[in-house]
Amino acid sequence: MAHSFTPRYSQEQILRYTGGRLGIAAVPGAGKTHILSALAAKIIQDGRLQDGQELLIVTLVNSAVDNFRTRIESFFDNKIATLYKYRVRTLHGLAHDIVREKPARVGLEERFGIIDEREAAFIRREAVNAWLASHSLDEYLDPALDQSKRDWVRRDQLPNMLDSLAMAFIRSSKDRLLTPEKLRAKLDASFTPLPLAELGYSIYADYQRALAYRGAVDFDDLIRLALTLLESDDEFLARLQYRYPFILEDEAQDSSKTQERILSLLSGSLLPERSVSEVEGSFADDALRLRHNERASAQRGGPVGNWVRVGDPNQAIFETFTTASPELLRAFIQNNPSVDMPESGRSQPAVIALANHLIDWVMTSHPIPEVRTALSVPFIVPVPEGDPQQNPPDVSEGVKFISTKFTPEQELDAVAKSVKGFVDSFADIPVEEQPTIAVLVPRNTRGVEVVNALRQKGIEPIELISSTSETRAAAGSLSHLLAYLADPQSARKLAKAYEVWRRDWREDISLRAQVAKQSPAEEENLDDEGDAAMEEHRLATVSNAELLTTTSSILRKMVNVENFVAPSHAGDWLAGLSESEAEHVIAELADFRVHIQRWLSAVTLPIDQLVLTLAQDVFSSASDLALAYKLALVLRKAADDHPDWRLPELQAELVVIAKNERRFIGFSDDD
Repeated sequence: MAHSFTPRYSQEQILRYTGGRLGIAAVPGAGKTHILSALAAKIIQDGRLQDGQELLIVTLVNSAVDNFRTRIESFFDNKIATLYKYRVRTLHGLAHDIVREKPARVGLEERFGIIDEREAAFIRREAVNAWLASHSLDEYLDPALDQSKRDWVRRDQLPNMLDSLAMAFIRSSKDRLLTPEKLRAKLDASFTPLPLAELGYSIYADYQRALAYRGAVDFDDLIRLALTLLESDDEFLARLQYRYPFILEDEAQDSSKTQERILSLLSGSLLPERSVSEVEGSFADDALRLRHNERASAQRGGPVGNWVRVGDPNQAIFETFTTASPELLRAFIQNNPSVDMPESGRSQPAVIALANHLIDWVMTSHPIPEVRTALSVPFIVPVPEGDPQQNPPDVSEGVKFISTKFTPEQELDAVAKSVKGFVDSFADIPVEEQPTIAVLVPRNTRGVEVVNALRQKGIEPIELISSTSETRAAAGSLSHLLAYLADPQSARKLAKAYEVWRRDWREDISLRAQVAKQSPAEEENLDDEGDAAMEEHRLATVSNAELLTTTSSILRKMVNVENFVAPSHAGDWLAGLSESEAEHVIAELADFRVHIQRWLSAVTLPIDQLVLTLAQDVFSSASDLALAYKLALVLRKAADDHPDWRLPELQAELVVIAKNERRFIGFSDDD
């Protein structure tokens, strides 16, 4: 049965859309995805598409693609009716589709490659290190710094800072369609020395040479080359314009200038640059070009493109680390027919009032005038009575400001205690009826600290940071094993490998520590049988803890690791322990030695097979084994990209994931 819904007033206005350009400013919780899906379904149902045409929905992230498909199909009794009628793509996916059709036109091989974020970061870091090896930034350092501080800055601070600078420089250059050659020409024509621009150019040029050597492009290149292709091939552009007569853009506040130009061309709202200059000379900016095209289209009596853009200019988080600009959406809304979507049932009135006050204060009273354009209307409005998503009840004390000055550690403890108190307050409510709590953090590293603080209070959170603790733990465990295999003479690394091998014991000990913190009331709820089982488990846990500590200490103090791992007829280090250590310790070491010998014999395997071999011995849960498989594929790709890499370099890749320095999507137990 087809899904139906009663649209709110603003949604009704949007569903009346029949063509042309439409800008929509939507507040959080206004139902952006739902209304775009409903509009897409309406256009399909109204028969607005001809043979060979598709409605194009452009979204920001891959996770939204399936969401759109599911929602659009929910409006149809027969899902076959939607077949080949629409396409949902991310901006980068769309750019890839465009470039893949005519790669030679933009100087690419037929089978060009696309490097991922990991490989791009590696290439960029190599270019940064090469620049630092041949240049000095001492002129930018504080003269008051002593030599040790200078060395610390050069070693630990400058590489990371320069890497961030290089990433921003390269992205900005590509968004402005500036190749290294064009940038070099501009620098040569400048009368003023620009040392930081020269720095960025040098790293950018090295980075692009490395990409060319690999016959590959990065994600920013895809956007740049797609625009270049559309502006240089009128026949190809016309074919795509026919294929996509309607374009619906979600999360438009996170589009960059180049991405906006691609959609402008596809929708027929923007003439190719060279066509415009032939008609009316060279325009100074895109706004003039758009206005010219609208005038030209009006004179022809034709449309200015069927393009609907939806977004929240006050929620442009990508602006901080990409070339996205919410000002582009604001300008589009101001210069075209527009509809506001102010109704939202997501928050209670006190939260809405606070959000609206912030918008008003920034726009009218912020002490820095330049900041007053950072936020804009519409203000958030509660949904009307009868709406299926009613606002939560008004609880004025639900908004609370804490004026206490905390150290970072004190803040963590205060947050954990607050969450603990709230969780305990509804402990008697059935789990499916319990409310949820969200903790927002400024950085991923802080998120990890909050997670650890909550776990110390006996609270198991759901993580939504770059990589979950399970992913980091799995990557960390495998990295410790590879670290030992890369340096088999190290007693310290051997001891760490043993602790990984007995990771189930460590998790059991940690769980026991949490149980020990339970309240007397909780203990009273145990019956005699449960109490006996707990005591038996406690004794086993204590025994394992003692054995783990003793064995790890013995391995760490070992002088000659080889005599333990590969004993000769002349002497076996393990045999010499028989008089000083208990029998169960000797048995534990002997068992561990069997595994170590098997791991060392597997070192000659390809890295992915080695990782899976290790995983079979240290992981037992399905989710951990699935994670190991994904990590093995990551390392296999890294090894293919870098044939000269050995175990130390490959192990470093796992360390990056374990430290939460790179996003890695893992699995949950439910998956």
